[in-house]
Amino acid sequence: MRIGLAGAGRMGRVRAEMLARLGRLQSVVVTDVNVELAGELAARTGFEHLPDVGELFAAGTGLDALIVATATDAHRDLVTAAVAAGLPVFVEKPLAVDLAGTKAVVDALTGSPTPVQVGFQRRFDPGYVSAREAVGSGRLGWLHTVRSNTFDPGPPTPEYVASSGGLARDCAVHDFDSIRWVTGREVTSVYAMGSNRGAALFAEHDDVDTMSALLALDDGTQAQVGCTRYNAAGYDVRLEVFGSEGSVAAGLDDSTPLTSTEAGVSFPAGPAATGFPERFAAAYEAETRAFVELVRTGGTPACTPTDALEAFYVAEAADRSRREGRPVALVEVRA
Repeated sequence: MRIGLAGAGRMGRVRAEMLARLGRLQSVVVTDVNVELAGELAARTGFEHLPDVGELFAAGTGLDALIVATATDAHRDLVTAAVAAGLPVFVEKPLAVDLAGTKAVVDALTGSPTPVQVGFQRRFDPGYVSAREAVGSGRLGWLHTVRSNTFDPGPPTPEYVASSGGLARDCAVHDFDSIRWVTGREVTSVYAMGSNRGAALFAEHDDVDTMSALLALDDGTQAQVGCTRYNAAGYDVRLEVFGSEGSVAAGLDDSTPLTSTEAGVSFPAGPAATGFPERFAAAYEAETRAFVELVRTGGTPACTPTDALEAFYVAEAADRSRREGRPVALVEVRA
């Protein structure tokens, strides 16, 4: 199997590391508009280097599939071009920079037999998988509360903030997707608020560094989401699910950056997780393996473009809610 890897930045390096562990692959071809960066990644991993991204779909490249880990603004064109060429695609979230672009991609892919898998890695995290199984088994009873948080240890670069699309679309969208996936329910409305107490760059880009959102699910369950760019204790990503008969938590282990104030309690023992590549290493590997297996044997992607669109709808509603200071129903965003 011959796989193209478009993107040699942060997520490109993560995917390259995972692909390097899959010894069954025949070859991997790395490309990026930053030719030097792609060359360095190819040399470090032993992969091939394609200097011109525009040559990805040229005759003779011989690709069996494509992984898109470029900057967000290139996702839409690369995904549609790959599907037009009949190549299965794995693309990091999001599908496009905005809601209109995301809907356009989904519309363009409708009816195509070529599989497209979107990168929401929490669907492959062992703790999240177990939480979904616990909900599906019925042993938690009916759900009343779900809590999800994504707390980054520090803010990203100014360049990243400028093109991220905002905290709701860039960060909380993972929480929105995992809530839908774990509970099996749809979000009907969102009430969100945001604040800026850190660097001025967030406000300069009409963004916030901290956000809280209350989600109503279609069965009456309440979901609470919290995100921040400032959690110096470490990278804290958790999902807690509370039901009438029991409760479970994903992401609660010795690496959780949390300190108990109760006497004699030493849990979590540490050290704390410092970032997403460390926290979700097992998930990224399982996700990459699943895509390779999808290319090899066929089937349905674990996260489809439609799934990604649904999460983006919630993110759009959350951003609109925090701007306008009111609950936003998902039917407003879908219109």
